[in-house]
Amino acid sequence: MLDAAQLQALQQARHGDPFAALGLHGDGQGGAWLRAFLPGARAVAAVVAGQTTELPRRPGTDLFEAHLPSRPATYRLRVDWADGSQTEHADAYAFGPCLSDAELARLRDGNEVRVHEILGAHPMQMQGVEGVRFAVWAPNAQRVSVVGSFNAWDGRRHPMRLRHDAGVWELFIPAVQRGDLYKFELVSREGVLLPLKADPYAFAAELRPAQASVVAGLPPKRSCPKAREAANRRDAPISVYEVHPASWRKFGNAPEGGFPTWDELAATLPAYAAGLGFTHLELLPISEHPFDGSWGYQTLGLFAPTRRFGSPEGFARFVQACHEQGLGLLLDWVPAHFPTDAFGLARFDGTALYEYADPKEGFHRDWNTLIYNFGRSEVRSFLASSAQYWVEHFGVDGLRVDAVASMLYRDYSRPYGEWVPNVDGGRENLEAISLLKHVNEQVSGAGAITVAEESTAFPGVSRPTTSGGLGFHFKWNMGWMNDTLRYMHTDPVHRRWNHSQMSFGLVYAFSENFHLPLSHDEVVHGKGSLLDKMPGDAWQSFANLRAYYGFMWGHPGKKLLFMGQEWGQRGEWNFETCLPWEQADEPAHAGVRRLVSDLNALYRREPALHRLDCEAEGFEWLVSDDAEQSVLAWLRHDGQGRLVMVICNLTPVPRQGYRIGCRGAAWREVLNTDSEHYGGSNLGNGSGPLSVEPIPAHGRSHSLALTLPPLATLFLVPC
Repeated sequence: MLDAAQLQALQQARHGDPFAALGLHGDGQGGAWLRAFLPGARAVAAVVAGQTTELPRRPGTDLFEAHLPSRPATYRLRVDWADGSQTEHADAYAFGPCLSDAELARLRDGNEVRVHEILGAHPMQMQGVEGVRFAVWAPNAQRVSVVGSFNAWDGRRHPMRLRHDAGVWELFIPAVQRGDLYKFELVSREGVLLPLKADPYAFAAELRPAQASVVAGLPPKRSCPKAREAANRRDAPISVYEVHPASWRKFGNAPEGGFPTWDELAATLPAYAAGLGFTHLELLPISEHPFDGSWGYQTLGLFAPTRRFGSPEGFARFVQACHEQGLGLLLDWVPAHFPTDAFGLARFDGTALYEYADPKEGFHRDWNTLIYNFGRSEVRSFLASSAQYWVEHFGVDGLRVDAVASMLYRDYSRPYGEWVPNVDGGRENLEAISLLKHVNEQVSGAGAITVAEESTAFPGVSRPTTSGGLGFHFKWNMGWMNDTLRYMHTDPVHRRWNHSQMSFGLVYAFSENFHLPLSHDEVVHGKGSLLDKMPGDAWQSFANLRAYYGFMWGHPGKKLLFMGQEWGQRGEWNFETCLPWEQADEPAHAGVRRLVSDLNALYRREPALHRLDCEAEGFEWLVSDDAEQSVLAWLRHDGQGRLVMVICNLTPVPRQGYRIGCRGAAWREVLNTDSEHYGGSNLGNGSGPLSVEPIPAHGRSHSLALTLPPLATLFLVPC
């Protein structure tokens, strides 16, 4: 018989080892005691081999117990509940440990990339019984229970077993099914009942503002098509259309602010982006997050596609739709920080478990978020597993890793004296650097790519780890973006004094494998849209934007454009409403969209514009110093003899007979951003051959005389 202290501990859900009290326990004489603690039950019986034995209630308690003359191999509990319902199922406390010692060792390893196969909620069979295995890491908790829609959210019903050597709590609960809601109820080591916690490893969740995890099971593994490997290489044309799925387009009868489904997006978005010649889609974070206004960047569900757009199966269909259109798919992934919501990771077991304990290491002032403890093995495995999960189970092409700079430096955005040096006294976060290298190696080994949003001069971001780099495949060129947008915002009359802002990027253009990003960050928080940044009247604003796009597509580096900017959206992006599609068909905007489509087509067609994007041998200045007339000109090479000439005139002044020193016999114009087809003045050089003459210019013995349209970029190829 249980003593009074054990019974009281069960009543208060504070028993240190519920398996020692509940289930079957031999009496030493061939019989057994069977005990079940079931708050809310009216009557309980054991069903053994078709025979029923009542388990009387211990008076004044929720404990039901009976002595059985022989110990059965299996049994079921038939429960009559106070609400009049009846259930019959196996007893959760009839099963032994769920996880092996080897599995728990994988969690502690720090380099494990598939911890999601161990922790979380996994529908499965144990001893022929259907149910769900729950496991959660909470080493400093005094007690952890599974609560959910299947047990009236009562933490006394399913307290878990602690595996002391790993700090993991586990429990197999029979009869729980896919779609059931659950959380974890924890008591801290000080005896404080904590807010209910969502599962860090949940594969699905409720639609916000609800916060429960959903039993979903591990999605099947899906490989990225082999054909995608060549399309993701540094010598391939990569032109990315960045999308915030919630605000891209409104569908059907969805209310304003409502969410499209993955299937609605799959039926439209990939075909639209592919039709404009983009090679990849990039989605702002689609992992589960509580706050719409974070755009997904304050995520708590690193293994759950957000319920806003439907189920994980719907997301898998969306990935497939992208690949069927020949599009790659990149996902924003956020390992740099997480929000402080009480139901999430913050002080998960009553201690700083996932985050650094010291706010000088563990709190981001910029975003009011917490920073992962990158040096803790279990946290390292958590993050590495998340990265691997999206690649292995959905077959995405790669991950764009957010806020890498904030991970690399311990003094990121911190004043002197308010950061903690590393073990060598330096400012680098050595643990985060090690994690990033590990993640990049694993993702690359799975056939996918990674792209760093990194804004500092940290060396070797996109260099292989075997060569001392961080191992990213590409890096966003934030310096290029800032410099060139600042230049384009300047009135053309003053641009001569800022000429280097357009040329300086070529000083370091080949130090990394760069993406040129005109991203969501440039069209929010009062910055206006790209079109809004362009000076002059309406005609000049559009001409400036078209010239800038020409400059960008002719410049070394992969391309990225945020949604709405493919037609030159007026007004900055608003995440709470869909894009103003009514603008897109207006003549000037339609011209910009045709230009983006033609630039993508030219970029893909001409290997000189992409094959050596990341190599100095692929670029040659023709005119870099004509600040007085704000003219720039260069050659792009493919390394196999093919050339493309790019010329930018960034003032509203047409220039007749402008001589550019060059080689070859004749050239022809293949794209002109001033074409009437795009809404321009249609000044240019026609489609016929333009002869190179033996007239010196720009240090060359021969030159080409061109008509440079106002505020325009030209592309020429040899005849």
